[in-house]
Amino acid sequence: EIESLGKATVARFRVRPGEDSSCLNLFQPRNPRIVAPAPEFLAEQRFAFQQSLASDDTERRNPWLLLNKGFPDGAIPVIGGANSLAYVLHLKLGEDWVLQREGLSPVRLRVVGALADSLFQRELLMSEENFKRLFPDQQGYRFFLFDLPPGQGAEVTELLETRLADYGLDVFSTADRLASFHRVENTYLSTFQALGGFGLLLGTLGLAVVLVRNLLERRRELALLRAVGYTQRHLAAMVLAENVFLLFWGIATGASCAFLAILPALSARGWALPVFSLGWLLLFVWLGGLSASLLATRAALRSPLLESLRTE
Repeated sequence: EIESLGKATVARFRVRPGEDSSCLNLFQPRNPRIVAPAPEFLAEQRFAFQQSLASDDTERRNPWLLLNKGFPDGAIPVIGGANSLAYVLHLKLGEDWVLQREGLSPVRLRVVGALADSLFQRELLMSEENFKRLFPDQQGYRFFLFDLPPGQGAEVTELLETRLADYGLDVFSTADRLASFHRVENTYLSTFQALGGFGLLLGTLGLAVVLVRNLLERRRELALLRAVGYTQRHLAAMVLAENVFLLFWGIATGASCAFLAILPALSARGWALPVFSLGWLLLFVWLGGLSASLLATRAALRSPLLESLRTE
C-alpha cells in the first residue's frame, strides 16, 4: 500500500473556506472560497488556460506566474475557472472582486487568468505568499491533488480514506468532479435543445400555414395556367421549385448569420465546431421546410382551380 502511494505526485494547497463559485451554486457567492497552491505547483505549468493577462513570453508559456505579479494599486492577482468567472462571478480579465474580511479592511482581487474547463471551478486561486499575508489564521494545507499511475486510483483512494478517516479526509476522482460540473451544463444544453426543437416544430407549422395562404391567394393565377394547358404536375413542380429556392436561401442566410455570431466563441475554443450535430440539425430544418412546402402545394392544387377562374 505504501509503495503504491509513493508513486504518486502530490500538489498541496492552502484553503480559505468560502462559498462555492461553480455552476453548482444557484446564487452569486459573496465570499468565494480561495485556495493557494504551493510555489512548486506554479512552475509545473499544469492545466490549460483559456485567457490570461500575460504580457511577455515567459508569462504566456506559464500563466501561473501571473499570481506572483504585483500591481501599483495593491490589488491581489487571482485565477479562476473560465465558466465560473463568466457565469457565476460575472467577472472579466482585469476586473476586480472586492473581498470583505471580518474586522479587517477589504481586499481587491484582480482576475489575471481564466482556466479552461478545469477542476478549479469552485474557488479562486492566489499565490501562497499573498495567501499567508492576507489570511494568517488559515494554517497548513487542506486540499491535495494526486497524480497517480493508471489503474491505481481505487487503491490509493481506499488507502487514504482508511488511514485518514479520523481527520475527515474525503477523496474523489477528478473525472467525477468534472462530471458534476458538466452535468449542470449538459442539463442547460438539453433544456435549450428541447426548446429549440419545439421552436423548429412551430416554425415548420407556421411555414406550412404561410405557404398554403400564399397559394390560396394565387388560385386565380394557377387556374389560368391550368386553363391554357398546364397540368397539375407542371403546377406542382413550379410551386415547389419556388418554395425550395426560398427555403435554400433562407437556411443559407440563417446559417451564415449564426456562424458570424458564434465566431468569437469558436476562436476562443480553438475552432472546435460540432459539425456532425449541426449537419443533422440543418438537414432536419431542410426536411421540415420541404415537407411544409409539399403539404402546402398539395392542399392548394387539390382545390377547384377552374371555379376560381369562373369567378373573375
